[in-house]
Amino acid sequence: MLETLRRDIQAFFARDPAVRSTLEVLLCYPGLHILWFHRLAHQLWQREFYLLGRLVSHLGRFLTGIEIHPGARIGPGLVIDHGMGTVIGETAEIGANVLLYHNVTLGGVTLKKEKRHPTVEDGVVIGAGAKVLGPVRIGAHARIGANAVVIKDVPNNSVVVGVPGRIQMRNGNATAEARVDGAAGMVDGDLNHHLMHDTTLELIQGLQLRVAALEGEITQLKNAQRVMQ
Repeated sequence: MLETLRRDIQAFFARDPAVRSTLEVLLCYPGLHILWFHRLAHQLWQREFYLLGRLVSHLGRFLTGIEIHPGARIGPGLVIDHGMGTVIGETAEIGANVLLYHNVTLGGVTLKKEKRHPTVEDGVVIGAGAKVLGPVRIGAHARIGANAVVIKDVPNNSVVVGVPGRIQMRNGNATAEARVDGAAGMVDGDLNHHLMHDTTLELIQGLQLRVAALEGEITQLKNAQRVMQ
């Protein structure tokens, strides 16, 4: 248990430059507090103490503003930065060393009792306000931009921005762009949301280039026609 707590604290040191002391993390980080509530609630849920698990989860939500269903499966090293308004559904699965910003939703899109929430693989970063909906898979080391809406699978090592989310591959690979801290076991992924692809702008620019090329071809055809006349 103590080793788990130590790793939780180290995760915040590795992923949040605002951290100044262990005591600050222990007392002032709701993203850490909700992990402790969730671990207890999840253990109760697995032992089929469903109501008690929901009550523990509900208490954590009341105190932190972060809602994690006790059925969700969460790997080591999760950091929920700020966290207010974050919702993680019952059948969601989160891998190791994932970073979620505030107001993220890992939600469902069906009322059927089946796998209906996302699976988020290792090293993923999900920006503030992003919505990942349905039983989609977010590949390892992917980056989901702020306010993106993701409704289909995302490949490893890619970037998603926009509504609905559009996918672009990141340059290089996960090992080239992520530094692994051997002591803490954390992955320090890039957090440069302002450097993410603007897929809407890129689409418009592509259309502009295509229109310019077509206009050039039309001009050439007109010139050729004048010569023939």
